[in-house]
Amino acid sequence: MGRSVALRLYAALALMALAVATVVVALSTSEASAAAGGASGYATQNGGTTGGAGGQVVRATTGTAIHQALCGRASSSTPIIIQVEGTINHGNTAKVSGDSCNTAAGVIELKQISNVTIVGVGSGAVFDQLGIHIREASNIIIQNVTVRNVKKSGSPTSNGGDAIGMESDVRNVWVDHVTLEASGGEAEGFDGLFDMKDNTQYVTLSYSILRNSGRGGLVGSSESDTSNGFITYHHNLYENIDSRTPLLRGGVAHIYNNHYVSLNESGINSRAGARARVDNNYFEDSKDVLGTFYTDQAGYWQVNGNTFDNVTWSARGSENNPAGPNPTSNTTVSIPYSYTLDAASCVPSVVSQTAGANKGLRESDGSCTPTNPQPTDPQPTDPEPTDPEPTDPEPTNPPTGTNLSLTADSDGSSKASGTSYGNVRDGNLSTYWSPSGSTGSISIKWGSATTVSAVTIREAAGSTGAIGAWRLVNADTGAVLASGNGAGAITFPATSLRKITFEITSSSGTPRVAEFETYAG
Repeated sequence: MGRSVALRLYAALALMALAVATVVVALSTSEASAAAGGASGYATQNGGTTGGAGGQVVRATTGTAIHQALCGRASSSTPIIIQVEGTINHGNTAKVSGDSCNTAAGVIELKQISNVTIVGVGSGAVFDQLGIHIREASNIIIQNVTVRNVKKSGSPTSNGGDAIGMESDVRNVWVDHVTLEASGGEAEGFDGLFDMKDNTQYVTLSYSILRNSGRGGLVGSSESDTSNGFITYHHNLYENIDSRTPLLRGGVAHIYNNHYVSLNESGINSRAGARARVDNNYFEDSKDVLGTFYTDQAGYWQVNGNTFDNVTWSARGSENNPAGPNPTSNTTVSIPYSYTLDAASCVPSVVSQTAGANKGLRESDGSCTPTNPQPTDPQPTDPEPTDPEPTDPEPTNPPTGTNLSLTADSDGSSKASGTSYGNVRDGNLSTYWSPSGSTGSISIKWGSATTVSAVTIREAAGSTGAIGAWRLVNADTGAVLASGNGAGAITFPATSLRKITFEITSSSGTPRVAEFETYAG
């Protein structure tokens, strides 16, 4: 079977498995809102990596909403945790402008910003044919997401073909429990899964899957780009990759407890003075898994406790220096942080249970036993609720005061014939709005920021009980303020916003919202 055909078949089977896993496995918001156990590896150095800890928590279901959350911050360094659910693609990722961001269409752009966490929640987050670009940025966490089939040629293209790419003075990035995959190599239009260049330092990739690609990832774009380094790779699965797992040009890397399966041409490629410490990894059914390849500019390695299972080695040449068949160290690398190694023999089992998105952020305790996370809670001191408990639809003490909707405007997702968006703010219970289908959304909006802490949804006569599940959303940021079932009074922490949206996600008939009342307190 030809290489490209095999890759496509392998990718198709993997994507089928992903689809099943996405339906079956859901990460709870409490797990996802926290970086389980905190960063590890080199991402703990240089002041550490905390992402958006302590900042506002917002929910995003589109790429545009991710950009809006970044642009809605007070500054480019204001901490923020963006919880992502659903499929992010070209069709829902537009450029958003603002003083605190520098975004672009067709790519998730983390440019000239800091203190950001992007984490998949709920039934999962998939970036489909859309890459994540980190440039001139620091203190970034990306966790529990899938990025797949990002192309540099063909259509559509995104991020130069890299699933996750970092460049230009990037510092302190932790990428954890992600799945990065392609459906072929360069000939099919794909590039690297995890690339770093132009002075990128203090990065950790942990508990992740990289598969079905010609190129796993590089550190340094050319033999002269040696300003990158201090990278940790641990507990990752590299599967069905041609080369670059990773390719290192200069700098220092710590590579431990990874499982490598079906590396078709070469694996860890240390060159141009790079120094790699390679501890307790499991290499299986692969070729030339460690050495200096495709150059006469040597790199170096320190090897400890690795297992080589059905690994083949090519002959040495002027531009080919495999470390095997009996790898020995040719340098020493000191590691400045603490870590605990799993035995190489149990790495395949541990990695299969922990690596990738939608695995519940499970980790290893260093004794070959996967554990559930004990998250450090980065919830903000005054958060927008991330996954609130359902609100009592008929509280005994409804909000009092001035109904702010009476002097506001309104719009919505759709409206049934004979109904109007304005009917929900006219103070008349005999008029109403209905969506054109069984679900939809209705919004109240103001010309300037308005503080709201309570809402009352009143159904029209004859339709009581039709509204099923709902979410109340800060439409400025995408944050979920409350969720529940049925109409009634809703309270939440006071929030300053310009637009608030009531999303009906299920119903037992035709919803009829007579009034969407809003109150300051």
